[in-house]
Amino acid sequence: MPRFCSVADYGSPSFNWYLASTLATAIGRNSYNFACAWILVVSGHGVSAVAVFFASLSMAELIASPLAGWMSDHYDRRLLCLIADFVRFLAMPALGAIMTASDLHWAVWLSTIPFAMCDRVALTASQSMIPSVSAVYSLSTANCIICFLTQSGSLLAAALTGVLLHVCTPMVTLAALAPAFALSVCCLCFVRREPLPAEDARDTADTKRSELHFDGHLLLLAVIYTLLYVCGMMVSVVSPSFVFEELGGSAIDFGQLESAWSVGSILGAILLVPLIRAMDISILQLVILALAAVSFAALKILNLPWTLLAFAILGILHNLGRVAVEVRLQSSVPRAALGRAKGALHCSGMFLSLILLGMGAVVSDEISPSTVFLVFAGILAVSTIALTIIQIDWYQKS
Repeated sequence: MPRFCSVADYGSPSFNWYLASTLATAIGRNSYNFACAWILVVSGHGVSAVAVFFASLSMAELIASPLAGWMSDHYDRRLLCLIADFVRFLAMPALGAIMTASDLHWAVWLSTIPFAMCDRVALTASQSMIPSVSAVYSLSTANCIICFLTQSGSLLAAALTGVLLHVCTPMVTLAALAPAFALSVCCLCFVRREPLPAEDARDTADTKRSELHFDGHLLLLAVIYTLLYVCGMMVSVVSPSFVFEELGGSAIDFGQLESAWSVGSILGAILLVPLIRAMDISILQLVILALAAVSFAALKILNLPWTLLAFAILGILHNLGRVAVEVRLQSSVPRAALGRAKGALHCSGMFLSLILLGMGAVVSDEISPSTVFLVFAGILAVSTIALTIIQIDWYQKS
C-alpha cells in the first residue's frame, strides 16, 4: 500500500528523539490514569466513581477528537505535542495539591477535562507524524517500535505508580510523576519540524490527497478500533475494583495486574510483523477479537496468579489489534488527512465507551466486576460473528 509522505529529511536521529518523547509521555499519561483510578477505589467511592472518572475522560476526548484531528492537519504537529505535554506537566502537581484542599473525587473528575483534551491533541498529532518522522522504516516496523515503547512506558508507569501510592500520599505521587511530561517536552525540541500539509509538495500536487473519504472499509476499521478501544477501557475501569473487591488485593497487586497487561501489550507490538506475514491483516483482527472474548469470559472463574496471565493475554491481543489498525489506517489515508481520520475513529470508540460506562455506573454496584467482564465478552463474541459475516460477504462480491 502507498505511503503518502516524503522520506526526505527524516533520518534516524529525529526519530530516536521522537521515540524518547513517546516513552516519557506514556509514563506520564498512564501514571495519571492508574493513580486516579486507585485513589478513587481506596477512598471508598467504588466502581461507580471510577466509571464516572473514565466516562468524564471519554466525554472530554469525544468533544476534543474532531478538533484535535483538524488541528493536526492544519498546524505544526510537533508544536501541538509540546504545548499539550507542558500543560500536563503543570497540571499533575496542581491536581495533587487540590486533592488535599477539596473534595477528592470531584477534584479527580474535573481534572479529566484538561488532561483528556491535552491527551487527545498530543496523541492525534504524534500518531499523525509517524509516516513522515519514521519514513526510513516500513509502517509496520515503525508502529511496532512505537507501540513497544508506549507499552514499556505503561509498564513503568504501573510499577512506579503502585510503589509510590503504597509509600506516599496522592499529592507526592502525582508531583513525582509529573517530570515525565517535562522530559517529553525536552525530547520533542530535538525532533525535526514536520512540514505542514500545505507545504508538502507531494500532498499539494493533488488536492484529492488532502480529502478524507469514508467508505465501507474505513467504517469497518472504525468498528474494529471501537471494540479494541472499549477492551482497554473495560480493563482500566473494572480492574481496580476487580483487584480490591474480588481478589482482596492491595495497590501492589493492582500494579502487578497493570504490569501484566503492559507486558502483554509489549509482546503484542513485537508479534505484529511476523503475524501479518503469515495471514491477512483483516483476518488477524477478527481472530484477535474472538480470543479477547474468550479471555474476558475466563476472568469469571480465575483467581491469582492466573488472572495475571489472563490480563497479559488481553494485553497482547489489545495492542496487537490496535497496531494493526494503525498500520491499515496510515497505509490507506493520505498524510494530510491522517489527523481527521484518527479523530473520526477515536470518536467512534469514545461514543460506544460512553454508552457502556454509563450503563456500568448505574449497575456496577449491583453486579460483580467479573460479571461485567463476562457480559462484555458476550458483546465481543456477537460483534465478531457479525464482522466475520460482513467480511465473507465482501470477499464473495469482490
